[in-house]
Amino acid sequence: MDLAFTPEEQAFREEIRAWVRANLPDDLAHKVHNALELTRDDMERWAKILGKKGWLGFGWAKEFGGPGWTAVQKHLFEEECALAGAPRIVPFGPVMVAPVIMAFGTPEQQQRFLPGIASGEVWWSQGYSEPGSGSDLASVKTRAERQGNKYIVNGQKTWTTLGQYGEWIFCLVRTSTEGKPQTGISFLLIDMKSPGVTVRPIIMLDGGHEVNEVFFDNVEVPAENLIGEENKGWTYAKHLLSHERTNIADVNRSKRELERLKRIAKREGVWDDLRFRDEIAKLEVDVVALEMLVLRVLSAEKSGKNSLDIAGLLKIRGSEIQQRYSELMMLAAGPFALPLIPEAMEAGWQGNFPGGEVGNAPLASTYFNLRKTTIYGGSNEVQRNIVSQVVLG
Repeated sequence: MDLAFTPEEQAFREEIRAWVRANLPDDLAHKVHNALELTRDDMERWAKILGKKGWLGFGWAKEFGGPGWTAVQKHLFEEECALAGAPRIVPFGPVMVAPVIMAFGTPEQQQRFLPGIASGEVWWSQGYSEPGSGSDLASVKTRAERQGNKYIVNGQKTWTTLGQYGEWIFCLVRTSTEGKPQTGISFLLIDMKSPGVTVRPIIMLDGGHEVNEVFFDNVEVPAENLIGEENKGWTYAKHLLSHERTNIADVNRSKRELERLKRIAKREGVWDDLRFRDEIAKLEVDVVALEMLVLRVLSAEKSGKNSLDIAGLLKIRGSEIQQRYSELMMLAAGPFALPLIPEAMEAGWQGNFPGGEVGNAPLASTYFNLRKTTIYGGSNEVQRNIVSQVVLG
């Protein structure tokens, strides 16, 4: 297993780095490096810049309009974007539903949906979790009844991230109650402007509006929006979840946030505390280990070998690392990390705190927000069971 990058891959990295440096707006990089809130316009602006270049679908094959990069090139692209302070690509369209449409959709569906995703013009949401159906997705109850050339959808989805911006949503819906729960699920694409779709915000502890409830009340969905075969949606969902769990690991963001943690520690005067620096060192070792695990997978793909199915393991370690760096940032800033008053932060009253601007980002908000990472995408407890079964037998 060779984890070293080739001269060609290093040249590719330099090309990406130069392009990102020339095209990433300074105000967006400033917000990302300081963990300040990104608006819809911020996220869409970067998505459309990438879309114009043909890189929003950076993981896509050329036949679908993507750059056709290797697994290593995709990794290098993500790393350079993260380290430069680029907003994270909202994954629901280009990273999650697009691969499902490519693998299981009809040519007509591919021609209809992929261009809008690739350009960043169409915002997608994910409709998986329901009240009582989170890690146990096979228990979803949102019902889609076939009536002629359409489905009538009734039910509720919850924790729909950025669903307030959604124009389309891909949903797991129950189309049969016979047999095992997994065998009665279908994968449906729903226009969120359809009559009967209601989005209700879930306001979080810090006052932020990131997640939502989505209600479907006799929503009519054309049958042509069904992906693949009816009652085969569980297969397509597993295909998508492998992309989601690898995406959650997000080792490149962890590398960037590790450097931010060091900046905060130095500005807040705890860098010289050897015990605190030991904790940073242990975190850095784990970040490097996670990166080696990612590179191991990439090396196997490059050599044509089948790597172990370790998407769940990547998700476990990546999500735990995210929680640890957010906790260490809180400890470094002490009481100055606590305020959760958006209006006060926007007014700049925290500007007099020690540590300057970097130390005054909403650290508590980030800390609480990242508690979710070990739950969504399949809870880490469930992922450990899956990894033990797949890897250990």
